[in-house]
Amino acid sequence: MKIMRHLFFALSLALTFTPAFVSQQAVAATASELNANGQAALSRLYGQSSRASRYARDARAILIFPKIVKAGLIVGGQGGEGVLFVHGRPTAYYKISALSYGLQAGGQSFSYALFFMNDKALTYLRKSDGWSIGSGPSVVVMDKGKAMSTTSTTLSEDVYAFPFGQKGLMAGLGLEGSKISPIRK
Repeated sequence: MKIMRHLFFALSLALTFTPAFVSQQAVAATASELNANGQAALSRLYGQSSRASRYARDARAILIFPKIVKAGLIVGGQGGEGVLFVHGRPTAYYKISALSYGLQAGGQSFSYALFFMNDKALTYLRKSDGWSIGSGPSVVVMDKGKAMSTTSTTLSEDVYAFPFGQKGLMAGLGLEGSKISPIRK
């Protein structure tokens, strides 16, 4: 019975503070700040992954989220803002958000780059009012091992995702269930 009270208390705290923490950390940036942060994040990624640099040459567009903040205690949330670069120019802005539950505790920040490899995937992003990752275009999350084993001739998926720059103490960088929605800047 005492364990149930502690669990209920922890769950109550998580439900109360997690959304506030995530929304405070993912404060809206101006368009020029987001453009600069997006370019800087891409430069960091290219410095860490030659594969990402090669994908960038073939990609129709790159959606970069320079900073996604994730926090939780049993119930968690994540959020951040990103910029879509087409031929190196910022063309649109998006937010990413997700809620999760399970055995989790902690907080972290990280970056994500989504490489849209064909016009079909890019059109889907632009025309959808909110894209839930896991529906629509196929997404492959590139870890260091997988990124090393692909070549430009094996690129057959619609979108390749590169997580990078993780800071903090929380396990897992899942995109599944995340929703990407357009925003105005």
